[in-house]
Amino acid sequence: MKEEKTQKIESLNARSNWLRAAVLGSNDGIVSIAGLVVGVAAVTEDKSLILITGIAGILAGAISMAAGEYISVSTQRDMEKNVVDKEREQHKNAHEDFNFRAHVMTEHGVDPDEYTSPWQAAVASAASFFIGSLIPMIAVLLPFGKLSIPFTFVSVLIALAFTGWLSAYLGGTNRRKSIIRVIFGGALAMIATYGIGSLFGIVGL
Repeated sequence: MKEEKTQKIESLNARSNWLRAAVLGSNDGIVSIAGLVVGVAAVTEDKSLILITGIAGILAGAISMAAGEYISVSTQRDMEKNVVDKEREQHKNAHEDFNFRAHVMTEHGVDPDEYTSPWQAAVASAASFFIGSLIPMIAVLLPFGKLSIPFTFVSVLIALAFTGWLSAYLGGTNRRKSIIRVIFGGALAMIATYGIGSLFGIVGL
């Protein structure tokens, strides 16, 4: 029973780490780049300018996400090691058949044989950011003329609805709340940047 519980905790930890990096990265990629390109598209229809701006945003965003995840997970890793060291000190005189790994995983959700990897988190975050950012980039660059912005807006909301549903499904949380939350955030970001871009466009005239 205890071994089964340990395996469940190990599986949950692995899934939660993967979810956090993938969902946060993809959502940030979708929302950040959508807000950026929609704001620029509100001022100009020059696709080359939108493309250059989008590429710069993707590179900056992916690097920022990777660095942030690396720092965050490195701190988490240090905390995990500290917990294991304390538990090892407390149980250094435990009898031979005492399963230290199972005890630490059950009590703290930490695997003393495999700490969380900051490099894996950094790569996963950067990769998911890049993949998510492709949706608004491709949408806004398609030759739809005046419909480019509405098309991008709808494409982004559909993508966010999917990531919200997926994260809720895998995480076992309320799907409707998750979808509404991510859609609201994405819509608000695009409306804000479009409004600012339109305002600067009018002032420029």
